[in-house]
Amino acid sequence: MNKLELQKMAVEVRKGIVTAVHSAKSGHPGGSLSAADIYTYLFFEELNIDPENPDKPDRDRFVLSKGHTAPGYYSTLANRGFFPVEDLPTLRHVGSYLQGHPDKKHIPGVDMSSGSLGQGISAAVGMALSAKLSGDDYRVYTLLGDGEIQEGQVWEASMFAAHRKLDNFVAIVDNNGLQIDGKVDEVCSPYPIDEKFKAFGFHVINVDGHDFDALKAAFDEAKATKGQPTAIIAKTIKGKDISFMENQASWHGTAPNDEQYAQAMEDLKKVGESLCQK
Repeated sequence: MNKLELQKMAVEVRKGIVTAVHSAKSGHPGGSLSAADIYTYLFFEELNIDPENPDKPDRDRFVLSKGHTAPGYYSTLANRGFFPVEDLPTLRHVGSYLQGHPDKKHIPGVDMSSGSLGQGISAAVGMALSAKLSGDDYRVYTLLGDGEIQEGQVWEASMFAAHRKLDNFVAIVDNNGLQIDGKVDEVCSPYPIDEKFKAFGFHVINVDGHDFDALKAAFDEAKATKGQPTAIIAKTIKGKDISFMENQASWHGTAPNDEQYAQAMEDLKKVGESLCQK
């Protein structure tokens, strides 16, 4: 995909997020929307994956460490062809395979069940070590929240990844600056995030998480880095492209009502229309 196609796909991913959370009447739209461009780049450009063969042995692995942003993950997987987009409105419904957090036993394309913050990166590091021990060349990616990195387990996993020189491992931090209780720097500041990962032995790249050219350069640089894992610190906007959700901590885990849903979809329609004029 070229840049414009990726931008248009990200709009579709965001539509799926809003639709799913609205239908569920619960869920986490804010962090799903902030990571939508990252999800889109990973699944439509970066990852070696095949929707027709989701368990192929040489596939790249992705672990959603901040599992509560499953709506963004699901919308991306659906738009990539792993399951029908029409299933997104069943999110969190009784009997639906699209649970509130990713479940690898029931959802095609999910490599690790996640939800408990901090555990995803630990599982991902284990996958990366497994590839090294087995002589496999697949790469492993994990997406963390900036609030999530307040968890001590994140840094244990990071120390291990650097010690083992896991250059097939990439940790992406969705740095939208907000968590459920407010601003991350007021709740328990993780800053400077880049310097912390450097101190743990990572190659670190700071990037605009909504710029596809910058994301491409960052992931290319990560692939070229040898002898150490990479951390990509992606600066993002919580609730991106929804006028009343942007930079509002209250939309961390709140579902839009019918009126708000209509406004959100109108906002995304306008974003899509502006892209069509390019």
